[in-house]
Amino acid sequence: MTMLHPEVKTALPGPKARAIIELDQRFSSPSYIKEYPLVVERGEGPWVHDVDGNRFLDFMAGIAVASTGHAHPHVVKAVQEAAGRFLHICGTDFYYDAFSKLCARLAGYLPEMGPKKVFLTNSGTEAVEGAIKLARHHTRRQYIVAFKGGFHGRTYGAISLNSSKVAQRAFFGPLLPGVIHVPYANPYRCPNGCAPQACGDACNPALALEREWFVNHVDPREVAAIFVEPILGEGGYVVPPASFLTELRRICDAHGILLVFDEVQSGIGRTGHMFAAEHFGVMPDILLSAKGIASGMPLGAIIAKESVMTWPRGSHGSTYGGNPVCCAAALATLDVVEGLLDSVRATGALLQRGLRELQSRHPVIGDVRGVGLMVGAEFVDPATREPASAYVGELEQLAFRKGLLLLSCGKSTIRFAPPLVVGEHEVAVMLRILEECLRELSLDVSKVAPARVAAGVKL
Repeated sequence: MTMLHPEVKTALPGPKARAIIELDQRFSSPSYIKEYPLVVERGEGPWVHDVDGNRFLDFMAGIAVASTGHAHPHVVKAVQEAAGRFLHICGTDFYYDAFSKLCARLAGYLPEMGPKKVFLTNSGTEAVEGAIKLARHHTRRQYIVAFKGGFHGRTYGAISLNSSKVAQRAFFGPLLPGVIHVPYANPYRCPNGCAPQACGDACNPALALEREWFVNHVDPREVAAIFVEPILGEGGYVVPPASFLTELRRICDAHGILLVFDEVQSGIGRTGHMFAAEHFGVMPDILLSAKGIASGMPLGAIIAKESVMTWPRGSHGSTYGGNPVCCAAALATLDVVEGLLDSVRATGALLQRGLRELQSRHPVIGDVRGVGLMVGAEFVDPATREPASAYVGELEQLAFRKGLLLLSCGKSTIRFAPPLVVGEHEVAVMLRILEECLRELSLDVSKVAPARVAAGVKL
């Protein structure tokens, strides 16, 4: 088998890419971020080819979406066969085989949750919106608890829960009322200043709900749900202590509150388990999935305990949610991912070891953390431990120019969320390029210029 490597033949962006970027900049919304001038033509596995013939190693998977890699033959075949039968009939109003089979398949995971029912959506943010409605309808309560640093999507209910970047909320108000934000358990940057080994035990932020919020701010009998990412995604790939989620489960049980796990980014094999809930041994009342669920086809899911999904006929629906082609892609994706879980755990451990070796040589890496192939490296000013945001921006751009696709999250974290099909060779290639970048960038973080917005895109 040929071992591929990145190959950059042209200046970036190349001539064909520049023409496409020019067209895009003329007519597409200015709200799009456009991290760097990547113009994709095709991909296979963890490799992406641009329109000018350059080949890149993908360690961001379209924001943790391309779970089975690009153009996995099993998924592509399922999509082609489904598209050849029919493209749409509306699962809210009618029946078809793939829809029912996918609901049954998703309900079969996490047996510890008990019997479950599933609502299929177009996206993760739509799953969040539906879960807010379901939680309020089922409990007849209004308040929602969310966490600082959390990200749940871009629509109104979702951005009301967000607390990761102010730009996602600015000038869109008034937002959804009744949302409470409390600190997330971050061992590296403990909100109470505790040492990493103590955060979550001696100062568990979950306990602040009972000790402060439920005493001074809101009666727990009015709280419908606690929405939490079991591993913080856009907020910096933060892995909390297990006791944080255990205490949330206890608090919910004590006060009749629903525990909602937003596993849009952490689910579908990303952690080496089908869902991160299995890693922590804590089961939610509602679990939300999307991103990697259909290898890039637009699909999400609300997976709820049967005793919780009590909304009546016609109270919620979706024209496109559970589209037949997307359902076929999801069923094929689950086939592939179920066979990758052991490999994800092993490759993720290898990735973390390699990053920690780099950390020992490059003090700009302040922390390495993660589970499976959901790994983050937080970059800091070595002298102050302050986030090195500008440095991360430069690192991301330099890696792209060397043929490596990375993406940041939080204030100064690079997320490593490659397709789940990567192996030892791809990890070694990524680590080699990453170290080249670290050697080329100044270790005096204060001298790194502020990261350019969409660096290299302006023509």
